[in-house]
Amino acid sequence: MSRFVRASKYRHVYGTAARRELSYDNVKVSGNAWDTNLIKVNPKFFSLNWNSSGGGAFAVIPLSMTGKISDALPLYRGHSAAVLDTDFSPFNDNLIASGAEDSKVFIYSIPDEIGEVDIEPVVRLNSHGRKVGQVLFNPVAENVLLSASADLTMKLWDVEKGVEKQEITGHMEVVQGVTWNYNGTLVATTCRDKKLRVFDVRSNKVVQIADGHAGVKGSRVVWMGDSDRLATTGFSKMSDRQVYVWDTANLATPLKTNNLDTSSGVVMPFYDGDSKMLYLAGKGDGNIRYYEYENDEMFSLSEYGSNVPQRGLGFMPKRGLNVNDCEIARAYKVSNGIVEPISFTVPRKSDSFQSDLFPDCVGDEPSLTADAWFGGETADPKLFSLEKGFTASVKKEFVASVAAQAAEDIVAPLKNDKDYQEAYHKLRQENDDLKNQIAQKDVKIRLLEVQLEQLSSA
Repeated sequence: MSRFVRASKYRHVYGTAARRELSYDNVKVSGNAWDTNLIKVNPKFFSLNWNSSGGGAFAVIPLSMTGKISDALPLYRGHSAAVLDTDFSPFNDNLIASGAEDSKVFIYSIPDEIGEVDIEPVVRLNSHGRKVGQVLFNPVAENVLLSASADLTMKLWDVEKGVEKQEITGHMEVVQGVTWNYNGTLVATTCRDKKLRVFDVRSNKVVQIADGHAGVKGSRVVWMGDSDRLATTGFSKMSDRQVYVWDTANLATPLKTNNLDTSSGVVMPFYDGDSKMLYLAGKGDGNIRYYEYENDEMFSLSEYGSNVPQRGLGFMPKRGLNVNDCEIARAYKVSNGIVEPISFTVPRKSDSFQSDLFPDCVGDEPSLTADAWFGGETADPKLFSLEKGFTASVKKEFVASVAAQAAEDIVAPLKNDKDYQEAYHKLRQENDDLKNQIAQKDVKIRLLEVQLEQLSSA
């Protein structure tokens, strides 16, 4: 065995959980079975899929509101079924999108001060046929959103105008994982049909397709920063948990394969492009593994350990970290009834800014407008230095060019609350039944079209 130790400034990274009084207690985490991370984080808030009655809802909680969360916390409502995923705009910390089982995508403007009433959406996007499992904002273009649905399509939206700009087809089963590349031109997906795909979403073309993990359980994917590499997590036929690294120029075989263990929870991957570190957190596990990726080799660094299992996990954008403490990453771990921040730190004695740990990172200014991006323009994200720290930007007013539509129009005055409830539920049930029938027919038609294309090209 070699006596030499590989030089790395991240070799001694360690994770530290916040004290309970600095965590977020008494949260009502959604019990929905959909495979989701449950939480998203930005420098001002975190969002959490909420367990609520009377339709779907999620909470947006300021990071400063540590301790016990009030039972009277206002929720973000509007969905008629469970919320499955949320995502903050990377260029407006007060703008968030949500997707739900009711097949709708909603956009909300977040007030800086928490009031006493629930928040309703400012834009409603309704053209999916079945539940929406993933929503993800573009990393370079403002107000561009991707949504993925169980109707086997993905859609691109201009959320400011409230219009669908592109429908992306090509999946044979439900999408399980979605990730943008560094400059927001390509999207990689994992799917229940065990395929890994790379799309040019603006032209609705499958650029690459390959066989992914062979197991039947959930698979995830993350783009590895500004490189042309992808990391996927999934299961083998024998139910071993795995992580693969791929070259997007050639998906014939993975560059690296690694069997992790034989646990049953889906592994959630997160990649930090500045430190080139890959974090792996298994659902139901208490630990978080982290690796350094260098010269197409993946080196295990260490792992954060805990006896409390995690149900979901989200990472803070680099601009929201405490650089004075050499904090290179911060995760927000969702357990039963509590959200716990975990800080990953490099031990350094010096109090000065550590430029080798904190290269210029992605800021909160867009590189392109939605119109420019949809028009074919391409640009890298705008970078800025963390040497002087980061100050959360003043709330940007989101002004939609279309008004949010009411869920149902009441054409006659209702006498009392009971009449309103009965009319509402009757109309909603009729609408859901019709949409389900149409969605099932659309799926059958799409599958037949794909099979026909395959036969004609054979």
